[in-house]
Amino acid sequence: MQTTRLKLVTIIAEAVLEDRLLRELKSLGARGYTMGEVRGEGTRGIHASDWEGQNLRIETLVSPEVAERIMAHVAQHYFPDFAVIIYSVDAEVVRGPKYL
Repeated sequence: MQTTRLKLVTIIAEAVLEDRLLRELKSLGARGYTMGEVRGEGTRGIHASDWEGQNLRIETLVSPEVAERIMAHVAQHYFPDFAVIIYSVDAEVVRGPKYL
């Protein structure tokens, strides 16, 4: 079976950022995404306010170059003012050209 080496970029962010992040992901080169609500605890503790909504996990499969653009953009524009985490891992993907 033939696979393509891509990056799986995962963003955990405040729900209020959903529309902005999805729009920017596409403009930075992502062709699609998977998203769901998540909860957890980190260095800032448990998300305390129900009215703020749960956090989102957004995942996208992209080339290494697009992954770098996305990560740099999120770090620059969101880290100073929002609770956001972003990371990437290598992924061997069947039907990889679909994501490029």
